[in-house]
Amino acid sequence: MTAGELDAFLRREFPQMYVTTDTIIERVDGRACRIRQTFHESMLRPGGTVSGPTLMALADCAMYVSLLAAIGPQALAVTTSLNVNFLNKGAAGVDLVAAARLLKLGKRLAVGEVSLFSGTSEELLAHATMTYSIPPKRDV
Repeated sequence: MTAGELDAFLRREFPQMYVTTDTIIERVDGRACRIRQTFHESMLRPGGTVSGPTLMALADCAMYVSLLAAIGPQALAVTTSLNVNFLNKGAAGVDLVAAARLLKLGKRLAVGEVSLFSGTSEELLAHATMTYSIPPKRDV
């Protein structure tokens, strides 16, 4: 799937992703992607730091985008495992960037990793690994 096709699919199937912020697919190539989530105050935890749930959701979204780019529009592909290492504090007022790549793509499972950044900084905010379950193809 192309960035435009993925964006249309996500807006149709997951409109809740766009309620307070916008998620922009900057690059996708069928095995990896780079997405940006525009800043919104709802991303912050007390103390003005980007919250863990915000980072986990963005990591999950980035891996989903990478997977769908490889296998096509399968809304029922689901996360079965997600592990996150939080490495640095995310600054308030700055967009978040996620760079995801598939490490292994099988018939039923996909494994990947996501690096999360704050704006243009090259310092990692968090690193995530995850596994997705791919639904069986059905003959129609």
